[in-house]
Amino acid sequence: MAAVEAILADVAWVDGQYVPRAELTVPVGDAGFVLGATVTEQLRTFHGRPFLVEEHLARLGESAAIVGIELPLPLADVASAAAHVAAHNHSRAAADAVAPGPDLGIVIFLTPGDVPAQHGGRSGRARMALHTFPLAFSMWAAAYAHGLALRSVSVRQVPEACWPLRAKVRSRLHYFLADREAHAAEPGARAVLAHLDGRISETSTANVAVVRGGAIVAPLPTDALPGVSLAYARRLAETLGIAWREESLRAADLAAADEILLTSTPNCILPATRFDGRPVGDARPGPVFRALMAAWSAAVGLDIAAQARAGAASAPLRPATAATPTGQLPDASSDP
Repeated sequence: MAAVEAILADVAWVDGQYVPRAELTVPVGDAGFVLGATVTEQLRTFHGRPFLVEEHLARLGESAAIVGIELPLPLADVASAAAHVAAHNHSRAAADAVAPGPDLGIVIFLTPGDVPAQHGGRSGRARMALHTFPLAFSMWAAAYAHGLALRSVSVRQVPEACWPLRAKVRSRLHYFLADREAHAAEPGARAVLAHLDGRISETSTANVAVVRGGAIVAPLPTDALPGVSLAYARRLAETLGIAWREESLRAADLAAADEILLTSTPNCILPATRFDGRPVGDARPGPVFRALMAAWSAAVGLDIAAQARAGAASAPLRPATAATPTGQLPDASSDP
């Protein structure tokens, strides 16, 4: 195995081997490419170190078990690889940075391997890879101060009969279609997906919770992917004495909310200040959001919003719209 320190470019990790990032490939005959049969996790770094590693890897292991893909390597090896790749690539990013805090996103994915029909009837072993990318701060930096817009859409959440919601997978065409519909109705808006019976599930990029009477209300675990960032927000809320409960939510609950909170790995927590074209509360980030944002920043040892603003200032921005800071279709790679 090549030592990560000996590689002079950004590195990735593939099936236990460190390789230059540019050499990370997946064969076109892999089931992850042919069938979209991919289990995945996305982490982020703070100060160049992966955040909430145990929680993300536990969910990766559970997702693999649900889908029936045997892990080719122990999760402890994956954790070690994530730390090494992040440290190496962060040091390179820091050397080239024009703004402080060049933290990274970390993607881990696992596929069943080769599709037998495209490999002479032979199946291969599962593939696992890990790579990093610079966080796209320009896509959400202004949202900490101004919030995001959400829209109800006709696209529904995938039924539990297709695959369990608690499995984090790459089969995401419904997210893509939902955000296209939301963006057509209100440029830059993110879609809120609901189940066939109207229960709110999640957005394409984040878990959703509402604030009602000073308490946070999140969907039941059976209604949405159990979010790592959502669980961390709950821990912070408990330390702040903010009540938290779980119940099924409907569109009417979002419309009547005092605040709407969105939690996801890259940006941690964001406020939604518009829903279906109407303001949420007073159309500004509310006190519960601000308290959680301050607690999150204190916990990781940096001002998360300030880091994003600094990162955005070093990247070209598109013209802003009233709907979102960037006026662009949301990026469905921003995972809960």
